[in-house]
Amino acid sequence: MTEASDGAPERRASVGAKSPGSGGDYDPEAVPVRDAATVMILSDENDPHVLMLKRNSRSIFVGDMWVYPGGAVDPEDATQIADETVSGLTDDDASFQIGIERGGIAFWVAALRETFEEAGILLAHHDHPVGVDDPRDLPSGIIDLSPPDVAERFSQYRDEVNAGERDFIETVRSEDLLLDGDNVYFIGRWVTPLGSPRRYDTRFFLTAMPDGQVPLPDHDEAVEHQWVRPADAIRRNETGDMVMMTPTIGMLHRLARFGTVADAVAAAGRGTPDDDEHVRIRYDNEGPHRIAFPADPDYLESDGSTEVGILRWPLG
Repeated sequence: MTEASDGAPERRASVGAKSPGSGGDYDPEAVPVRDAATVMILSDENDPHVLMLKRNSRSIFVGDMWVYPGGAVDPEDATQIADETVSGLTDDDASFQIGIERGGIAFWVAALRETFEEAGILLAHHDHPVGVDDPRDLPSGIIDLSPPDVAERFSQYRDEVNAGERDFIETVRSEDLLLDGDNVYFIGRWVTPLGSPRRYDTRFFLTAMPDGQVPLPDHDEAVEHQWVRPADAIRRNETGDMVMMTPTIGMLHRLARFGTVADAVAAAGRGTPDDDEHVRIRYDNEGPHRIAFPADPDYLESDGSTEVGILRWPLG
């Protein structure tokens, strides 16, 4: 779920941290940074559209904002059995891609779990020998959730997972499925700036929406969904109609540079650490205004104090 659970990994001691308004002194340095993952899911409707979810107004973190599916990395995402439930990707490969020593595959598991919990999209396929097609999967290789009996069964699974009555990985394995690590690509990393009452070290991923599935918000954390063109989403954010966080907007600016979903996904798939762009934030009188990329004329004039802001989504 998008709200970080108490068991999510932390990299700073939280002793002494108090949220603003909770009474006592608030020490921003003591706020823990929690690992998180989020996914940009793309669909072709003449040109690229991206799936966006509106957060519940009751959410403690970014309530009423528009986001991509995602949330905190849970301890269950980092188990050996979870590692073995991802196809096309080893922990060594995943860890290298995101720049850590080990445990990287947990970010892919978290991204795929959150996508199922929040949006009802399951990026998984049946476990079968290489080169053998499974009739329960779509031509793209992803499970077909369109048959009514299958849709009803997995809808019940999702409700139970969200209620804490069922384990996500056990559910995947019980259906003889593997999570699709082959076609979910790492494209960036952002750390919530110092001063926020909640901070996340978030890895961003990209994938294409499979046929045979439709987004269904859980109406708890995500109350609405829309498929939007990146340029339209940027414009609507500027008018206040679709409020987003700065990294979310930055990713939309890069997506807007691609003419098709295939081009955007192919670029994400060929990205390497050598392609990393260390982005900066441009401020105005009201605070963070937009992302500045290295090729932008005002890049050097922008704030370079962002703890981590990396984009790995090459244009060339």
